[in-house]
Amino acid sequence: MNERDQILDAISVGLVTLDPDLRVRSWNRWMAVHSGLPEEKVVGAPLFEFFPRLENRVFLRNCRSVLRFGNFAFFSQKLHHYLFPFKPPRSLGGQLEQMQQSCVMGPIRGADGAILSLFLVVQDVTELVVQERRLVEMNMRDGLTGVFNRRYLDHRLQVELERFRRYARPLSVVIVDIDHFKRVNDEYGHPCGDEVLRALAASLERSVRKSDVVARYGGEEFCLILPETARAGALTLAEKVRRCVEAQRHAWGGRELSLTISAGVAEAQAGAAGPAELLQRADQALYCAKSGGRNRVEAEPVRS
Repeated sequence: MNERDQILDAISVGLVTLDPDLRVRSWNRWMAVHSGLPEEKVVGAPLFEFFPRLENRVFLRNCRSVLRFGNFAFFSQKLHHYLFPFKPPRSLGGQLEQMQQSCVMGPIRGADGAILSLFLVVQDVTELVVQERRLVEMNMRDGLTGVFNRRYLDHRLQVELERFRRYARPLSVVIVDIDHFKRVNDEYGHPCGDEVLRALAASLERSVRKSDVVARYGGEEFCLILPETARAGALTLAEKVRRCVEAQRHAWGGRELSLTISAGVAEAQAGAAGPAELLQRADQALYCAKSGGRNRVEAEPVRS
């Protein structure tokens, strides 16, 4: 192996060259390792024999553009995610099913300037994508409880209301409040209050579907967004959560404490003004639950 080939095999990106018929001319070690296909098996064969998914309109159009006009083509991870279906690095703990790739395609010219073939450079950007997703997730999450924060709640509720208006599918929200939470902080201290908030957040997340949203509404209040759920279903869920919280016991500093919650339910209705109006109606139902003795669930009256 000459010096140039040694370098091409040592670099930590994939390098592929294709002839005008899109048969593989070279296949470096990085591509062999991640594809499980040794160079001797791939070279001389059509690329699509091993990767039929690439025989699509976008990829073929870019290949023709490179071979005919000498253009460069870029396959951004944000748009395409990947070209070659390789497994992601094990160190990322299976957070993505496929390695995320940014790829560049360009011409290879002879001494007279004529285009002889094309090259593909494949760069693994999975780690960068995971880090970006973590940062986005951090901006959407409440730092104490780990559920979604108020900013995400407002955004998601707007999205769900727009879907409700378009498809007329049911949508409900539930606002949950810990009864006498100030007493917990006063009697047991704020660290205990923080633990209580985390415990309630965990209970709420265990109680809802993946399509539902649990968010911290503010202080000791949480909000549930329940797509595809009418008033009756939201009431049933809220009552289930209330009973679950009432039955739990929390140990703190050698002492045991129990909690109760109150909840207010509101269902989106035709002509609703927006998220603030729906939340206000749920908040009014919560006020009724509080004034009615706490440890109960109330829904706004059904409008005629």
